[in-house]
Amino acid sequence: MKNRALAIPHIVWSAIFIVVPICFVLYFAFTNDEGAFTLEWVSQIAKYWSVFARSLKLAFYATVICLVIGYPMAYIISRCKWITQRTLVMLIMLPMWMNFLLRTYAWMTLLERNGIINNLLESLGLISEPLKMINTEGAVVIGMVYNFLPFMIIPLYNIMVKIDQSLIEAAQDLGCNMPRVFRRVLFPLSIPGIVNGITMVFVPAASTFVISQKLGGAKNMLIGDLIDTYFMGGEPNFHIGSMLSLVLMLIILICMAFMNTNQEEVML
Repeated sequence: MKNRALAIPHIVWSAIFIVVPICFVLYFAFTNDEGAFTLEWVSQIAKYWSVFARSLKLAFYATVICLVIGYPMAYIISRCKWITQRTLVMLIMLPMWMNFLLRTYAWMTLLERNGIINNLLESLGLISEPLKMINTEGAVVIGMVYNFLPFMIIPLYNIMVKIDQSLIEAAQDLGCNMPRVFRRVLFPLSIPGIVNGITMVFVPAASTFVISQKLGGAKNMLIGDLIDTYFMGGEPNFHIGSMLSLVLMLIILICMAFMNTNQEEVML
């Protein structure tokens, strides 16, 4: 009974902030302005597939880059002394204490035509005219990687710090070189952290809208921007916005299910 009582606040929180909003999304996605059931909004999703594809593509690129950068960083941190680990983890999390919008504006200052990077390259004589970095897909990916990299490093670190160093040393004593140690020992044991990190990066990257608005421009609109437009724009349409949200939710759930299934297969 005590455990059930402790679960009540979580159940109430989930009902208010998860179940109720999802019910509203489902209601608006399948009703018209008069409240009658309709599938009208389903037929309009097809014209937005290019936006969905761009969102998933850039989220995929950002996730891969975060994994490539975050995996060795997490491993190096996990092999340090305890006080060094705590310090490095704090430094990784430190930018997260700053407002998300301010961090994105900082990258605008760096990447814009008269920004810090272009001015520095011109002063060094490396370029004759400013590079076009802002309002590109590359700028959006950079913003995603910068903002979501800690979400990759921390799950990987939490898993790797639990891997006994003696297992790696034993594999080396048995004649395994480092690539084989990674393939046979380190990688299989770190799979849960990889899956959690990929999920924590891919989901917000696929649904972000602030990064793409500030760094991508109108030509690089993502699905988050489109949903934001239909809910908060000058002429809101909750029905299309809800249907787009529902489709995005289904795509993310499918991707997460795929990752969990492959995690079990690899670990077996």
